[in-house]
Amino acid sequence: MTKLIIDTDPGIDDAMAIFYAAAAPEIDLLGLTTIFGNVTAKTATRNALRLLEAAGIDAPVAHGAEAPLVLPPFKPSAHVHGEEGFGDIPPAAPRGKPIDEDAADFLCRMAREHPGELVVCPIGPLTNIAHAIQRDPEFVKNVARIVIMGGSLEEGGNITPHAEANIYHDPHAAEVVFASGARVEMVGLDVTHRVLCTEEDFEGIAVKAPALGGMLQEMSHFYLAFYRSVGKLDGCSLHDPAAVIACTHPHLFGIREEPVYVACDGEEAGMTALAKDGRAPIGVCMTVDGDAVKTLFLERLAQLP
Repeated sequence: MTKLIIDTDPGIDDAMAIFYAAAAPEIDLLGLTTIFGNVTAKTATRNALRLLEAAGIDAPVAHGAEAPLVLPPFKPSAHVHGEEGFGDIPPAAPRGKPIDEDAADFLCRMAREHPGELVVCPIGPLTNIAHAIQRDPEFVKNVARIVIMGGSLEEGGNITPHAEANIYHDPHAAEVVFASGARVEMVGLDVTHRVLCTEEDFEGIAVKAPALGGMLQEMSHFYLAFYRSVGKLDGCSLHDPAAVIACTHPHLFGIREEPVYVACDGEEAGMTALAKDGRAPIGVCMTVDGDAVKTLFLERLAQLP
């Protein structure tokens, strides 16, 4: 069983990924850490608590960084995920509260307690992961894998021509992570653009899992409308769920070992490209069995309440 922490900025596809992890029998979800991105960090923490409570998962939530390492804060992506992160679903106060530790300290402690076993899956900007690397020199040795949703090598960007959104929102943090020597795997647009979920798929999820599947279907109306607004009429990409699936099913992805750096300045800020400075390579997902990933996603979600 994979011991997993998801670093998240929920976010509609974050909700999809977290509900997938809740349903996957091969995942031991040790907790969530929260980050700015799709929403503010404060809203991300509220949403993370709400998702765990909806799924009946008793796991800690650690509040994370509220701004990038160097850059000023970004305005959240309300046009993609809605003002509160869940499309048109209104905000609601969760019963629980975040733990006293912040995200970076929680990540460092859990890596120490589970050396060589912990997989961290950041599906938002990488600020919390960079803080953990900077605070604890042993973190990169203790953590088994850092499986990132972000970046691309050949697909280009989705927020600028060069940059994928998670990397763009804190390129300096991403550069810290990619240069750290940790076992990093990048699940980027090269593969996530190849796995799509349609309106009919969400309808099927809701039929098979009326409570949580229905919640995802309600969120999906806003998300699919955004995709249609930018000319993508065949569904929404399974960005964050694909990264969580890569944590436990890496054989579904074709992975190249490449050194990667992140551009931090100018028009190319947030671009992920091949490095020539002698740094250690990371695993870059370049191909995917999209049908198998989508089938697994739908099968797991059908097992939800």
